[in-house]
Amino acid sequence: MKYYHNNRCRKSREGLAFLESKNIHPEIINYLENRISKDDLIDLLKKLKITAAELIRKSESVYKENIRGKNLSNDQLVDWMIREPKLIERPILVNNELAEIGRPKENFLKIIT
Repeated sequence: MKYYHNNRCRKSREGLAFLESKNIHPEIINYLENRISKDDLIDLLKKLKITAAELIRKSESVYKENIRGKNLSNDQLVDWMIREPKLIERPILVNNELAEIGRPKENFLKIIT
């Protein structure tokens, strides 16, 4: 399993603690420091079964200043998330071909049980 994690995010830390309480210790990917490739992000979207627009954090200032109100394609939004990884919603757990966003953290139960 892989866990896309931002240690500065409370929800991400809570999600990791939740998994550890279930004796699950995924590989941690700090995607802010080790950026996700475009191919990996596209693969992640497929596993999540969502569009790029659904994965973007709309509360981020970079979203409000550069993306909101524009009619951008899925590919353009992916490019924005590659350039500005803080736009990627978190945390995300990947278990083989399945993935879930841990908001709430109990969503992880869908792919670990």
